[in-house]
Amino acid sequence: MSKPVDSAVSVVRTYIQDQRAAFLGDLTEWLRIPSVSAQPEHAADVSRSAGWLAAKLAETGFPVTEVWETAGAPAVFAEWPSDTPEAPTVLVYGHHDVQPAAVADGWHSDPFEPQTRDGRLYARGAADDKGQVFFHTLGVRAHLAATGRTTPAVHLKLLIEGEEESGSPNFRTLVEERAERLAADAVIVSDTGMWSETTPTVCTGMRGLAECEIELRGPDQDIHSGSFGGAVPNPATAVAGLVAALHDEDGRVAVPGYYDGVVPLTDEERELFAELPFDEARWLRTAKSYATAGESGHTVLERIWARPTAEVNGIGGGYQGEGTKTIIPASAFVKLSFRLVEGQDPDQVAKAVTEWVAARVPEGIRHRLDFGPATRPCLTPLDHPALRSVVRAMGTAFEQPVRFTREGGSGPAADLRDVLGAPVLFLGISVPSDGWHAPNEKVELDLLMKGVETTAYLWGDLAEHWTDTH
Repeated sequence: MSKPVDSAVSVVRTYIQDQRAAFLGDLTEWLRIPSVSAQPEHAADVSRSAGWLAAKLAETGFPVTEVWETAGAPAVFAEWPSDTPEAPTVLVYGHHDVQPAAVADGWHSDPFEPQTRDGRLYARGAADDKGQVFFHTLGVRAHLAATGRTTPAVHLKLLIEGEEESGSPNFRTLVEERAERLAADAVIVSDTGMWSETTPTVCTGMRGLAECEIELRGPDQDIHSGSFGGAVPNPATAVAGLVAALHDEDGRVAVPGYYDGVVPLTDEERELFAELPFDEARWLRTAKSYATAGESGHTVLERIWARPTAEVNGIGGGYQGEGTKTIIPASAFVKLSFRLVEGQDPDQVAKAVTEWVAARVPEGIRHRLDFGPATRPCLTPLDHPALRSVVRAMGTAFEQPVRFTREGGSGPAADLRDVLGAPVLFLGISVPSDGWHAPNEKVELDLLMKGVETTAYLWGDLAEHWTDTH
């Protein structure tokens, strides 16, 4: 039988405080493992990280902990069934691999020898994503301590990937093969962040991503621009024409069919974005830029969170050295990326771009267009009961209103939604200053404890408010 809320909050906070030092000691031990999935020389470390986590989850109380091998790096699965049969099933997603890091990159200390300074824990993976995975271990124990339960109030599962920082090449296959074991009513992704240290927020969506490279070939070799210029097509000019035609005068992507299916922002969502304390000048300083740009009729936050985009990531062709070389180059190229929003199909986008390029390439120019694996967009409905539970739990932990954001980046969350047929929710406590993928990555320790506290309240709230609706 659960205790009253005020008593439960007191028990949770006391328990977390009592266990804080041991929790951080364990996290520090895990952060020392350089589980860099992108570097083959660290393959053994990624496996060691998976084994370490599986053992720690078993120590936490999960009766089922398994390391799942893939064609690449291993993932970790854990399961702790509730003794309440009708309880909802929740799957927590995160990743235990990290980005490459070295002191020579600009770190103030060894990135794999964690250091605590001024209430911050510095190490590669401190925020992205080991810290945010690990807060679930103490959170579920605090949940049990506050409720007197011997099992969680929900059927709790964890899937912690080992290749997220390498593009999750084997993740969807893993989820498809293990779909029965992973079946859930909702997925909680703890690989995201908040607006700021003083403004707790819940992310409600991530954009998808499609990338391509276009190569244009003209003459069979570089040729003299005086002898042949103006009389044969120039692939560098053709690439420049493609780039110039990519957007219209209002900043919209000019590829026919590109916006097919896009789910537009509602008035409520635009109002919620507008509530955030956005400082455009400060944002521009962070972006190392001097003016905003983009699709007309939308704010900066709407553009980076909720609207599809097309960006030129690289362009080249012809002579690049000192001085001049009067040639028509044999080839030129451009690399493009497309951030996609809910309702867009990456395959349809690839088809539309392919047809658009083919229609614009001049006669006499041969072209090759290659799309890589795509990431689908993911959006949580604002009225979903599980989202309301996340907001209530975070509001109790932070003792202030919780606002809403989206993420402009991409991740594998949509694979979980699509394969498992479950809504995806986001729960993270990282803040922009944590420096994901950058030198001196850190996590704010007080915020990390708020993440622990949020999960301690979340499982009971989900069981109480969602049992009759899931």
